[in-house]
Amino acid sequence: MEITKTYLKDLVYQVNGAAIEVHKALGPGLLESVYHKVLIKELSLRGLKYQSELIVPVEYKGLRLDTELRCDLFIENILVVELKTVEYILPVHEAQILTYMKLLDAPKGLLINFNVSNIYKEGQKTFVTENFRILPE
Repeated sequence: MEITKTYLKDLVYQVNGAAIEVHKALGPGLLESVYHKVLIKELSLRGLKYQSELIVPVEYKGLRLDTELRCDLFIENILVVELKTVEYILPVHEAQILTYMKLLDAPKGLLINFNVSNIYKEGQKTFVTENFRILPE
């Protein structure tokens, strides 16, 4: 299957829908680990493939080095999803997802903060890399 901008847009839509469903059921104020567990169940119910707590490797001089970096979710081997339950998204959170996207060669990433009243309006932020810009429509 060819990866396109349209495919990724639909995938982000599906993941956002799953996050909204979880947030409607649980509301804000819980620990990130709770949302993580429930979200992976919702992704499974929707038939999406994912890797949870993926160790993000670094390629250096032809060597693959494991790091202490763990990506919350890597969906369909193309979309990085980082979950938070924080009062505010900080630059360090954005740097974290951009690092994972670069190291995993992912064209798109989604940062979801469950500690908000409305996920759709204020709880999600999408990121793209240069790899996304060169994908076909």
